[in-house]
Amino acid sequence: MKKTRLLALLVAVVLSVPFYAESQSRPGDVDIFMGVELKYRDVFFNGRVFDFVVNLTPGVKWNMGHDWELGAQVLVPVINQFGNSYGDVRIGVASIAKQIGVGNRWRFKFSGGQFSYNRYGLDVKSMFIANKWLAFQGEVGLTGYCFFAFSDSWAASTPEKLTFLVGPQFWIAPWTTQINVRGGRYVYGDYGAEIEAMRHFKHTTVGLFASYSSQAKENAGFRITVMLPPYKSKRRKVNFRPASNFQIDYRNDGSPYSTRQYSTDPEQNARQGWFSRDINPWGPDTMAPDFIYTDGDDRKEKEDKK
Repeated sequence: MKKTRLLALLVAVVLSVPFYAESQSRPGDVDIFMGVELKYRDVFFNGRVFDFVVNLTPGVKWNMGHDWELGAQVLVPVINQFGNSYGDVRIGVASIAKQIGVGNRWRFKFSGGQFSYNRYGLDVKSMFIANKWLAFQGEVGLTGYCFFAFSDSWAASTPEKLTFLVGPQFWIAPWTTQINVRGGRYVYGDYGAEIEAMRHFKHTTVGLFASYSSQAKENAGFRITVMLPPYKSKRRKVNFRPASNFQIDYRNDGSPYSTRQYSTDPEQNARQGWFSRDINPWGPDTMAPDFIYTDGDDRKEKEDKK
């Protein structure tokens, strides 16, 4: 109860601070999208080299205006070699979020609802921009377990697990390279730290990372994020598109219970980070945008056709 009150007080204090924010998308826009999620692991006991899970990930986002956004995503199994719990059609993410830019240096994002890794609760993300090459990031969440499948299977626990991450970010503009260092307490209760170096190319980001966890000890791997076309399109009240990105991670130690952190956005990825590029741009936000939208007023188009 004390943790819940503390997090609620933090949200109330920050929401009372004046802020400035500007968004490229129009209030009221609805995006309906479809993506694919791929998971795999090394196995040797069942005659297969790898086990795979392939899920379709239909989702929706609603820009509610004033930097409020409602997002939801469903996981629809196509291939499942991980076990029965991965075979249900289930909710992946269903959350509401508010972003705030305070002055020219602070970014905040407040989220509540169902997150990935079957977590639900409250989450606060923040960033302090020190200068054009250095920033500090932080995240704190109070969550519980929640599994909801459309086959009437569900389970939940009290949201009392506290997770947090904190650390610096570095931006090396001449090489469009970003270095993240963060540590804290993760979803499954392990404590750890991670360092990641990412090179941003046009529509693609490639990263290498190394981590240490009280659960899996040393680990390392790579991460590739590809932003998917179309890169130019018209904005309408209702937009149908593919998911904005496809991301694949490889870890040398495939432990599912170490250095794992939930996502609060159905399209959250390493390239775009936590925040909208319109709110106090920093680092990769200063690069050319992956997606360019033009005004596609449906009523105007109908009048032109007449």
